Amino acid sequence: MHPMVKPALRRGWRDPGTVQFGMTPAHALTLGPVDAATGGLLDLLDGTRGLPLLREEGRRAKVPDGRVDALVERLARAGLVDDARGGGPAADALRERTDVLERLRPDLASLSLITAEPGGAPARLAARGALRVQVRGAGRVGALLASVLSGAGVGEVDVSDVGRVEPWDVAPGGLPPESAGDRRETAARAAVRRAAPDRPPRRTRSPGPGAGDPGLSLVIFAPRDDVSVHAPDPLAAEPLLASGTPHLYAGVVEGTGVVGPLVLPGESGCAGCLDRDRADRDPAWPLLVTQWRSGRGHRVGACDLALATAVAGLAAAHALAFLDGESPTAAGARWEASLPALNWRSHPVRPHPECGCGAAERVKREHSSTDGERRATMAVQRPSTERRREAGAARPTGTWRAHV
Repeated sequence: MHPMVKPALRRGWRDPGTVQFGMTPAHALTLGPVDAATGGLLDLLDGTRGLPLLREEGRRAKVPDGRVDALVERLARAGLVDDARGGGPAADALRERTDVLERLRPDLASLSLITAEPGGAPARLAARGALRVQVRGAGRVGALLASVLSGAGVGEVDVSDVGRVEPWDVAPGGLPPESAGDRRETAARAAVRRAAPDRPPRRTRSPGPGAGDPGLSLVIFAPRDDVSVHAPDPLAAEPLLASGTPHLYAGVVEGTGVVGPLVLPGESGCAGCLDRDRADRDPAWPLLVTQWRSGRGHRVGACDLALATAVAGLAAAHALAFLDGESPTAAGARWEASLPALNWRSHPVRPHPECGCGAAERVKREHSSTDGERRATMAVQRPSTERRREAGAARPTGTWRAHV
C-alpha cells in the first residue's frame, strides 16, 4: 500500500492541534488532537512511499514506534486515505494509459470523495471502461448526455435515433453545427467518439430501439418528442423489463426539465406504474395522452438550451452514480424543474399494484417481512427503551471527529 491523504480535500488547521480535511459539509472531517510529529507525517502521505519507507521516515523524525501505522489506520477508517497503487489489475492498466488518466483525473478525484476504501476510486473509474450504455434519442438532451457519459470514461456509449440533424438539434457539447443535415444517429455517435478519453471502436450494429439487450448496463430514454418526455410510453420499455435492463428517463417538455425515474426492473416503479398512478388521480389522463400522441408531430418543442444542458448533466450524474454502484435518488422518482424558477423537486414513482412489472409484489413482500422483524425487535427492546426513557438518557449524537 502507498497511502496518500486524498488530494481532492483541501487541508486547513482549525487550531494548533486540530486539522480539517475538506471545505464542504458533505465531505469535511476534522482530525485531532494532532501533535507536531503527527502533523509532519501528514505531509509524507502523498502516495510516493510505501509503509516500510514511511516507518523509516518516522523513525528518522523520532516519531514513536507504531505512530505511522496508527495514523494511516485512523485516516483510512475515516475515509481520508487512498492507495496510490491500489484498485487491482484494471486500475493498474488505466494508470499505464497516462493520456487517458490525465483526462479523467478530475473524475478520479471526485470518486475518491465518495469511496471510503483505499484504492476504491481507481477501481471504480477503471470499471466504467467495461460498461455499455445506450441512449435513445439524439436531440439537445440525448446527444449531450451521451457525450458526457463517454467523456466520464464509460467504455461504450451507443446512441439510437432516426431522421437527420435539424438546426435546432445543435448544442454545445452535443451535435455540432456542421452536422446539420447528417443522420442523427451517425452524428451523435461521432460526438460520443470525440468526447471519449480513449477513442472507442465504431459499432457496426446495435440493438434497435424496441429491443432488449442483456449486455447493456443501462438504457437512457432521452426523446426529442415532448409528449414522450411527459408521458413515457410503457410499451417502449417492455423488452427492457423482460431482460432486466435498468433504464432512466430524461428530457425537456414545455420548459420543464425531467430526470427519472431510474427503473430497476422488478424493484422500483416503471413507466407503466407512472401511467397507472396518473390515471388513478386524473380520470381524464388516458384521454389526454391519446390526443397528445395523435396530434401534429412536426413542430419544434420548447427546449431551452440551458435547461436541456442542466437536464443532460443531472441525468448523466444519476446514471454514473448508478453505474458506479451507488443508489441515486432518481430510482423510483422523477426530478423536475421548470423555467424560470428552476427549483428541482422530486416526485415519487411508486410501484403500482396493477402494473405487470412486479415491483409492487416485491415491495409488499419486503414490507411484510420488515413489519414482522420490527414487531419482534420491539418486543425484545421495549423494556430497555422504557428504562432509558425513565432515566432521561440522551440520544447519542454522531461525531465527525477522528482522534489519533
